[in-house]
Amino acid sequence: ARRFQSLEQELDNSLAELRDNSAGRLVIGANESTTLYLLRHIERYRELYPKVKVTVRRSLSSRIPNELLDGNLELGVISYDPSDERLKSKVIYSDSLAFVVSPKHRLAHRKTVSIEDLGSETFIAHNVVSPYREVVIRTFRERKVPLGIDVEMPTIDTIRKLVQNNLGVAFLPRMCVEQEIEQKTLREVRVKEMHLERKIRLVYPTRRGLSHAATAFLQLVA
Repeated sequence: ARRFQSLEQELDNSLAELRDNSAGRLVIGANESTTLYLLRHIERYRELYPKVKVTVRRSLSSRIPNELLDGNLELGVISYDPSDERLKSKVIYSDSLAFVVSPKHRLAHRKTVSIEDLGSETFIAHNVVSPYREVVIRTFRERKVPLGIDVEMPTIDTIRKLVQNNLGVAFLPRMCVEQEIEQKTLREVRVKEMHLERKIRLVYPTRRGLSHAATAFLQLVA
């Protein structure tokens, strides 16, 4: 117990030093959607540790574990379990996939639809393969419903704008469309057969000690 108290006091002292004196550096890897999640925490982190230089490197989610192991990143934010004993992961946020349509769309005033109602829709999808995209494709296939992915785009922002303009519909991470749903520039419609929860995880190497800057960030988001 005394040893634990000593370590805890040492950590508190290190974080106080980081806050007051140190010009540390923190490099975090994230993809497009998880970068949006980070924004809410980076502002607070900068308030607490103004001398720490924070760099968020946008990367494909599938590449982040290897970048961590290669030492190119200190922390990574991903939406799947890396299932690698060389990495530790901590769930820091729960999100879901939202089915969104334009306020002008024929389904905009429905609270709930079935997958069968979506067989004639034009879907706008992200052109990066993800576990959630695969689940959507598999679910439509199992229900024997056509999934018309007629448009693929490189960014979530572009998909969001196309859906707002009623050029198609999309499944998007809810945290990426919360503001639009609140402002009613997009409408969320529940699909009965689908409830896809996304666990956002902070990931870091098991055997490499975290810097004080990284430890402080981990404490902030935990």
